[in-house]
Amino acid sequence: MVSGPVVNVYPLSSYTFGSKEAKLEKDTSVVDRLARMNQNYMKEGMRTSVEGILLVQEHNHPHVLLLQIGNAFFKLPGGRLKTGENEIEGLKRKLTSKLAPTVASIQPEWQIGECAAVWWRPNFETLMYPYCPPHITKPKECKKLFVVPLAERQYFAVPKNLKLLAVPLFELYDNVQRYGPVISAIPLQLSRFTFNAINN
Repeated sequence: MVSGPVVNVYPLSSYTFGSKEAKLEKDTSVVDRLARMNQNYMKEGMRTSVEGILLVQEHNHPHVLLLQIGNAFFKLPGGRLKTGENEIEGLKRKLTSKLAPTVASIQPEWQIGECAAVWWRPNFETLMYPYCPPHITKPKECKKLFVVPLAERQYFAVPKNLKLLAVPLFELYDNVQRYGPVISAIPLQLSRFTFNAINN
């Protein structure tokens, strides 16, 4: 039987979670975010963003680490690349900004794995697609999701205004209403991977 790339996943209890200074969101609403995206597009062109799929396991079932803002909005750790920035280095920078402690000596050495998905935003709207529609010649955003294999032990520092949740794949799958199309498709995109659940 042909199997896909192997990813080791360690128990959630292997990891330590602390907090750090709040990272305030630049936008207070989706409308504000799309308006800012439009302004940036005029200056810099298409937005390129990268996000990390960080996996842990409970009861031998993979869970994805998600940041929760308020009561209803979930996102993967990551964000926009600077102009000309390398995707891998940019994702490491964003993961450090979102999840690493401020003390350099205990910051993780992020390992960036395979690209699991590419999403496109054709217009300044919330809708994204896992392909660029053929009639769109100037998409507004390209978002890439990378698997980020975690070390066996790691310390996470989460901004005080955010929560870090471990959500099981079965909860995410096809749950567009709660998690949106990008996050709810992660179980499907990870189906080609083989998970090696390691219990300490």
